[in-house]
Amino acid sequence: MTGKKVVNVGSVCVANFRPMVLIAGPCALESRDCALRIADELVKIADDLGIPFIFKASFDKANRTSLNARRGVSIDEGLAIFSQIKATYGCPIITDVHESSQCAVVAEAVDVLQIPAFLCRQTDLLIAAAKTGKPINVKKGQFLAPWDMENVCKKLVHSGNDNIMLCERGSCFGYNRLISDMRSLRIMGEYGYPVIFDATHSVQEPGGLGTASGGNREYIEPLTRAALAVGVAGIFLETHYDPANSISDGPNMVPLQVMKKFLTSMKRFDELAKDSNYLDMSC
Repeated sequence: MTGKKVVNVGSVCVANFRPMVLIAGPCALESRDCALRIADELVKIADDLGIPFIFKASFDKANRTSLNARRGVSIDEGLAIFSQIKATYGCPIITDVHESSQCAVVAEAVDVLQIPAFLCRQTDLLIAAAKTGKPINVKKGQFLAPWDMENVCKKLVHSGNDNIMLCERGSCFGYNRLISDMRSLRIMGEYGYPVIFDATHSVQEPGGLGTASGGNREYIEPLTRAALAVGVAGIFLETHYDPANSISDGPNMVPLQVMKKFLTSMKRFDELAKDSNYLDMSC
C-alpha cells in the first residue's frame, strides 16, 4: 500500500504499513449497559491478541430505512456513555456526525469523527469536522468511485486537517446489493492516507428487508481476508452479543462470541501481507 501517512488516535497509530487497527463496536448505542458489555469484551480480546483498538458506536442512526426504526440514544446520553467507556477502558472512541453543528460538541468527547458514506461529499459537514482538529474517518459513498475520494481529501486538507482515514464500505451494484472492489483499497491508498476496510457494511443489503437493511455475514470473513491481503491500515467491524435483537444491522454483524477466533485468523493475514513487498509491475 502506497500511503505513508500516520494518523495518531490517542495511543493508537493508524497507517497502511503498520499492524492492523481494529475499529469495532455495536452499530448503534442501545443502552449504557449494552455498550459497556461490548466494550469490555472487545478490549479484552484486543489486549489478548495485541491488536490496537478503537471503540465504535453511533449515538444516532440518522439514515434508518424506516421512520419507525430505533435510532439510538440522544447525543447527550451518547457522549456520556463514550466518556464512561474512555474512563473505564482507556480506549479511543469513534462516532458518526451527521450535521455541521454536531462536530465541535462531539469532538470534545471522542477521538475520531466519522463522516457517513451518504454524507461524504457534504462540504459544510467536512469543513466543520476538519476544523475540530480531530482525525476524520470518511466512509466512501456507495455511489462514488475510489478516485472521487481525492476531492473529499482536498476539502479536509484545505480546511486545515490532514489527519484523514478513508474507509471502503462497498459500492452499489444494482438494487439492494453492494460489491467490494479490492482495487479501491490500493487506489485510495495512493492519496497518502490510511485506508480502512469496513467488512460488515460491505455485506449489507441496503433496504433489503423492506423496512430494514439485510446482510450476508457469511461473506465477512472472505472479504476481510482479501482486504488484508491487499494491505490496509485497519478493519472496521460491527458486533453484538445478540445480533438478531440489535436495533440496527444485525444481519451483517460479527457475533461477539466468535470475534476472538475471527481476529486471531485475520491478524495472521495482516502479518503475512505486511511481511511482503509488492512487485514493481511497471515496464
